[in-house]
Amino acid sequence: MRAPRSGTTERGIGEAGPTPPPWRVRRTCLVWECGRRSGRLPPLPKKSIRPGGEATPTNRKSHCRRSSGRGWASGSTRSRDMPHHHAYNRLGSGGAGGGGTPSPPASPRRSPRIQRRGGKAGGAKGAAMAAPRAIAQRMAWMLLSLFLRRQAIFLFTPLLYVAAMLFYMGTVSLESVPHIISRSAPGSVYRSPKLYERLRNDMDADNSSDGDSWVVNKTNVLYSVLIQRQARIIKAFLATVWKHSFKGGGWRPCVDPSTNVLPDSNGYIYVEANGGLNQQRTSICNAVAVAGYLNATLVIPKFHYHSIWKDPSKFSEIYDEDHFISTLKNEVHVVDKIPEFIMERFGHNMSNAFNFKIKAWSSIQYYKDAVLPKLAEEKLIRISPFANRLSFDAPSAVQRLRCLANFKALRFSNPIATLAENLVSRMKEHSVDNDGKYIAVHLRFEEDMVAFSCCIFDGGDEEKQDMNAARERGWRGKFTKRGRVIRPGAIRMNGKCPLTPLEVGLMLRGMGFNNDTAIYLASGKIYKAEKNMVPLLEMFPLLQTKETLASAEELAPFKNYSSRMAAIDYSVCLHSEVFVTTQGGNFPHFLIGHRRYLYDGHSKTIKPDKRKLALLFDNPTIGWKSLKRQLLIMRAHSDAKGIEMKRPNESIYTYPCPHCMCRSNRTEVSRSSSA
Repeated sequence: MRAPRSGTTERGIGEAGPTPPPWRVRRTCLVWECGRRSGRLPPLPKKSIRPGGEATPTNRKSHCRRSSGRGWASGSTRSRDMPHHHAYNRLGSGGAGGGGTPSPPASPRRSPRIQRRGGKAGGAKGAAMAAPRAIAQRMAWMLLSLFLRRQAIFLFTPLLYVAAMLFYMGTVSLESVPHIISRSAPGSVYRSPKLYERLRNDMDADNSSDGDSWVVNKTNVLYSVLIQRQARIIKAFLATVWKHSFKGGGWRPCVDPSTNVLPDSNGYIYVEANGGLNQQRTSICNAVAVAGYLNATLVIPKFHYHSIWKDPSKFSEIYDEDHFISTLKNEVHVVDKIPEFIMERFGHNMSNAFNFKIKAWSSIQYYKDAVLPKLAEEKLIRISPFANRLSFDAPSAVQRLRCLANFKALRFSNPIATLAENLVSRMKEHSVDNDGKYIAVHLRFEEDMVAFSCCIFDGGDEEKQDMNAARERGWRGKFTKRGRVIRPGAIRMNGKCPLTPLEVGLMLRGMGFNNDTAIYLASGKIYKAEKNMVPLLEMFPLLQTKETLASAEELAPFKNYSSRMAAIDYSVCLHSEVFVTTQGGNFPHFLIGHRRYLYDGHSKTIKPDKRKLALLFDNPTIGWKSLKRQLLIMRAHSDAKGIEMKRPNESIYTYPCPHCMCRSNRTEVSRSSSA
């Protein structure tokens, strides 16, 4: 006979056994419940036997949760006394059956609930309805199980949503969709004409208040007093525009030709200068530096003819060739033509000479390593093109030759210099009330400049057609390449659009220059001048150009030569009290450096912040006082930036300090300031 378990006593049939502990009851109920849900075990019996032997109905949930403790989680471990798939039964067998514990019934193939529902239906009607209901429930159960077991299907939910939205939008008429009004970004639209019309009265009132606020008749004696007082104020204003002229002690030119005797030359260098007037000037100065560094003989450079500038002028027609050669005689060998015995080697054809293709911004060391050996071998080399073929940074000896060529050797030819001197004298006569001081403005609003900028101004069809035609003439196919996107609004916001004559007038009036200021306008043919120049002349009636200062006979020798006309503008702007640049380029860069060289290191130049101007001129709510305050700050910033030292990768022609200039002592500074 089998020995009883420890902790139990033998009992007969019908005898009540000891009460099982709570943890075993919880474990038993958990196993039964898991087996029932998975369909492997039937549900708990609805009757249980008390320890006294009475069969009473039992609530299954309360039976499984009867004991206190840690709950269901405390009985999650399978009992070692239970079979693999059956719960351990602590209840004894009732009646006359055997003493062994009966095995539970086999697991049904279907859910017991479905069986019970089918059994309760009864009759033919219930049998007829049982099959469809069971099939529907089975299909729903299968779909739910599929989604729960294959959760990756939920990744397709966004795709289904997008597909449904596209299908829905395809059925909606576009007429019912509300129109969204897009607003342009600040500073991206040209609205300066509207600003001028709105602020014109306040501007005129502010101009009259510079002298006095008296309202007098022209026949009154007080009128002459008012005019004299205004003249004194204007004169004092132009004399005190630059408050930082002698900041840092001042500078003076210190580049003088040497008296050394040059050694024998290593050969001849022939360069071809391309571009406009000041790009050609860059090529000339760099050629002098390279020739002096390589101990070569420089042939007077040849100027390329360009379809944009259309100027066939030679070197001697723009610059004083004799002065150029004599100034550099102890620095660089310079000749106007190549000797005959050299040209015989190349059949009197320069195209047969070896042509060096040099990369832009090459170092001077490259010339020594690559060009000098070939020069010693061939005795003649050609470099074409030569613009921007020498790095900005070089040894002091090379920089000195650049300074000497730019500020000393290059002097305009006698016809150009004579006319320029006459125009400067006439400008001083027009500004006699200002002690002979005048303002020079470099305005770049020619048709080719407007077309190249890709900015929109008037916005009409006529402007669009004119600009497209100008781009095709000057830069065939460059602006119509496939994939090129032009955004005029972004160009304007970045400060890349040229200032119009109206915007220049607004800026100068806001910076404190009233309508009695004499202005010299350096420019080519203004695009639609009959329309665009009207506002500027209203704000500054004393405005002059080379066409108004000189007669037709005086301008006739230079009329069809853009470089010669640019040289005249260069000379008049060089001697102005204030120079205003409105667009980048070689002309203002060279002029700013030359003015620094002449005016103790200070450029005396207003260089506006065009990004800020775009925002100010596009502000529909700004008032005149607020606009003027911002522009006065901009002018003061230009004054503070007047004296600047050359930094790496910057042009020595714009920043001549400290390579071309030396610091002045205190005595020289005091004399210069008093003068």
